[in-house]
Amino acid sequence: MKEDMKPLILIVEDEPAIADNIIFALSTEGFDTLWEAEGGPVLHRIDSHPVDLVILDIGLPDMNGMELCKAIREKGNIPVIFLTARAQEIDRVVGLEIGADDYVVKPFSPRELTARVRAVLRRTRGSMETPAAPGSTREIFTVDPGRHKIVYRGRALDLSRYEYRLLAILIRRPGQIFSRDRLMEMAWDEPDMSMDRTVDAHIKNLRAKLRAVTPETDPIKTHRGLGYSLKESL
Repeated sequence: MKEDMKPLILIVEDEPAIADNIIFALSTEGFDTLWEAEGGPVLHRIDSHPVDLVILDIGLPDMNGMELCKAIREKGNIPVIFLTARAQEIDRVVGLEIGADDYVVKPFSPRELTARVRAVLRRTRGSMETPAAPGSTREIFTVDPGRHKIVYRGRALDLSRYEYRLLAILIRRPGQIFSRDRLMEMAWDEPDMSMDRTVDAHIKNLRAKLRAVTPETDPIKTHRGLGYSLKESL
């Protein structure tokens, strides 16, 4: 993840040429992407990566895309756009009824798909928002991606570039456990050039800066052998 918090799109498409076109179109428009050629790994991928939207081919080689959509929906309000070669109205109706947010028929323009992704994200992000509960992460943190600033309980934090990125990642998915490797991959420009302990050092610095605001609380939770998460409420 970069400093501007690019939306992360998971593409589930078994045809590499189609997937490559989608990845290129989304990347040039400022999105980050992941790709799976089969449905089997998708739920695990969603558990380990905080994706913002799934582009899902109905005709997967190993499972039914509509059934996979139902399973994705059980995990939360992740928007889903179906890709399909079937244009019949009944297929579109069924797809939308089981939870898809949009439905794109092959062949399609990658630019059109990108526009639909933006439209769905605009529409669903508002509906996914709920009033912040007292003490919830969304109540006590405010992230300003344009200025690369984070406010904690009303006080602006003095953060380095990587401290900002790490904390923004954790704030984006409260309760989600991120491994050191995953945090390194998402936050560092050259993750292969750094060591796992670099993450630990930055987390230690973040904790010190958060405790300077509220000495009695530590919003960051360590999961021994797994990684770090941000507490969902304090």
